[in-house]
Amino acid sequence: MRITRVGARAVAVATAAVVATALSAAPAAAHSKKPLGTKSLAAVLTADKSGFDHNGHDYDILAAAVQAVLKAKPSSPVKVLTDGKTPLTAFLPNDRAFQLLVQDITKSKKLPGEKKAFTAVAGLGIDTVESVLLYHVVPGARIPAKTALKSDNVKLKTAAGSPIKVNVYGHGKKISIIDLDFSDRNARVIRVDINGKNRQIAHGVDRVLRPINLP
Repeated sequence: MRITRVGARAVAVATAAVVATALSAAPAAAHSKKPLGTKSLAAVLTADKSGFDHNGHDYDILAAAVQAVLKAKPSSPVKVLTDGKTPLTAFLPNDRAFQLLVQDITKSKKLPGEKKAFTAVAGLGIDTVESVLLYHVVPGARIPAKTALKSDNVKLKTAAGSPIKVNVYGHGKKISIIDLDFSDRNARVIRVDINGKNRQIAHGVDRVLRPINLP
């Protein structure tokens, strides 16, 4: 993240490209009898009006981060999350995932509250927040869990430009996502097929994907 290695790498890249294309095409065919809806993931994220709370399993911090980026940069590529007609797959870190990220980067012994965690994330700068959000989005490919479970070791190109890799484990029944931070535990998929009847689909993860290798 010698000649024989170059050749092998070329084959791997070509294979990943073919699989990624298949991933985006297959679901459309499967749902040809019943067209997919156009409800956006942004609409899903903002449907919860409770704001920051003590429920680490929802997406208050993520929703606030998306809104902050779009407010500061209305033309940001993050805007694709508001366009339900554009197919994509997103991996959604829950509030606890953001709290763990902040605890890690601040070296704190205590898990921060949701509001404090969001403030810390926003403090990284809007461009950094934007890049992190885009690293969780795979544009153009609608990948339901059933397909992901058959895609072990497939690399997916994110909207940030950097790749993530699908890891299937637990006798083919569980999924984790390998990011570019090799020192942190991989994010595990803990919810699947969010917004599943629509063109934009998501899976909940328990860690924030990191586009760089943090110390």
